[in-house]
Amino acid sequence: MGVAVGDRAPLIALPDQSGCERRSDQLGGRALVLFFYPKDDTPGCTMEACAFRDSFADLQALGAEVWGVSGDDAASHSRFAQRHNLPYPLLVDQGNALRKAYGIPSVLGLLPGRVTYVIDGAGVVRHQFNNLLDGPAHRREALQALQALQAT
Repeated sequence: MGVAVGDRAPLIALPDQSGCERRSDQLGGRALVLFFYPKDDTPGCTMEACAFRDSFADLQALGAEVWGVSGDDAASHSRFAQRHNLPYPLLVDQGNALRKAYGIPSVLGLLPGRVTYVIDGAGVVRHQFNNLLDGPAHRREALQALQALQAT
């Protein structure tokens, strides 16, 4: 059973591509767009990551941080971030411990799933979107969810 809307999000404490530890309990009340993706530099993941990059200023203006997560190592994340000018951290989830804590399903038992969460400043999941094939849709969903949070 995975993390659902209304649940308290599991604590995140992972290094990013630069070795800096990112902790969800140190966001100071800011919302978090947390997107799990299968693999660096694959076509769908690149489209998804670049969509978040292209809307990064809009997401920040809505009071959110953006963190990407996959099981790739820091060197892979660093190359991926540099190649595509990604302005947000990519967390190293070696062994997929965070992916498991969130209950992210795999597809056909082989491919890691692609799921995005919008977590409010109090650490509660306010939106979840699961779609392996349409990476850019994750950005649209996150923007809409953040806009809805601001409207309440």
